[in-house]
Amino acid sequence: MDAKSLLQLTKKPNIKIFSGSSHQDLSQKIADRLGLELGKVMTKKLSNQETCVEIGECVQGEDVYIVQSGCGEINDNLMELLIMINACKIASAGRITAVIPCFPYARQDKRGESRAPISAKLVADMLSTAGADHIITMDLHASQIQGFFDIPVDNLCAEPAALKWIKESISEWRSCTIVSPDAGGAKRATSIADRLNVDFALIHKERKKASGVDGMVLVGDVKYRVAILVDDMADTCGTICHAADKLLSAGATRVYAILTHGIFSGPAITRMNSAGFEAVVVTNTVPQEDKMKHCSKIQPYHLKEN
Repeated sequence: MDAKSLLQLTKKPNIKIFSGSSHQDLSQKIADRLGLELGKVMTKKLSNQETCVEIGECVQGEDVYIVQSGCGEINDNLMELLIMINACKIASAGRITAVIPCFPYARQDKRGESRAPISAKLVADMLSTAGADHIITMDLHASQIQGFFDIPVDNLCAEPAALKWIKESISEWRSCTIVSPDAGGAKRATSIADRLNVDFALIHKERKKASGVDGMVLVGDVKYRVAILVDDMADTCGTICHAADKLLSAGATRVYAILTHGIFSGPAITRMNSAGFEAVVVTNTVPQEDKMKHCSKIQPYHLKEN
């Protein structure tokens, strides 16, 4: 190997990390973990509510990562991400990766009715058009969303951290039952159950409209057991709170919920405070500090890691 090749192997990559407005604490944690400083970026709203972005340092030829989660003011944050990507593209960045821990519009991944849009595909097209070369996200609501892109997509999995939390925090985990709150999450829940070598149960829910659950049927046994509900996200928490009541009425001794994305909008906090959960455990793909002040059951399980 010649000296030039050795220099290329040992050269520190030219990485720039920029944070959007949605989750600056997570962006800072990522930068700290990598031993880097967050890049300078100025974002503001003009008087007509347009988003204005200015990248505050040179990105020419750099490997740029832009961290922006699909939470909070989702539409504004999505537009800010698109503008940041395009600003870096125009400034001749070498490669642009959008780090989107919670992917926006992920639940609109198919046509539920004849004239309904597939909004997740629209978001994918906008990210590619803006200039993104690579997408990093976590626990997509539907894994087929990766196929909406013509660029590489890495869909990270929160399962290892969830397994770690269960083993560290639930003493009776060897005799627990992992429960999926609906059929769509069965694969995710069965994967965790198999890794723990414990039983699995499923709740079949009957809906008459998208925002409400009319009935639930438990398939499996949770009597005298700790029940752990596993899902990718919870928004208004109607489903998981109904599921918790169903599990307790079926004889479960305790009920936990483990979620990747704790969106917790609308009546979610009130519902969780009234539900019979021991804890609702979430990652930090969405900021939780303010919500934890109003609901002591919310626990961010990334804090359990060493």
